[in-house]
Amino acid sequence: MKSYFSVIFTGAWSLITGLKVTIKALFTPIVTVQYPREKLVITPNYRGHIDLIKFEDTGSHKCITCGSCQRECPSDCIVVEGEKREGVKGKVLTVFTLDFTKCSLCGACVEACPTNALDYSDEYELAGATREEFHYDILKRVEERE
Repeated sequence: MKSYFSVIFTGAWSLITGLKVTIKALFTPIVTVQYPREKLVITPNYRGHIDLIKFEDTGSHKCITCGSCQRECPSDCIVVEGEKREGVKGKVLTVFTLDFTKCSLCGACVEACPTNALDYSDEYELAGATREEFHYDILKRVEERE
């Protein structure tokens, strides 16, 4: 008889303890973001893929086609090509591509750029069905940006 009441008391105590935890959780603030209806605020330290910076004073990028980002990349995922045009001082950037499937997000390219023309993108909703969707034409992206 004594063990019967002991089991009932232990079960009731367990129920009360569980209800206390549940009630406490009911009144704590919600920390879950209801994605995709709500978007996360990106921290300034977020490292997405690289992008050319479009400067407001010129309305263009300041890439001088030196290729230092391509040489510094340990993953060999950047291709930079330029051509010398008549009447223009220096080379003009014609191709700037990034194979994001190979990128290790190390940041060596951003640090190696002598004109600070590269920065990290704040794009975080990257999804695709094929590898080719992650081959970015960085030059085209900066020209399309307003």
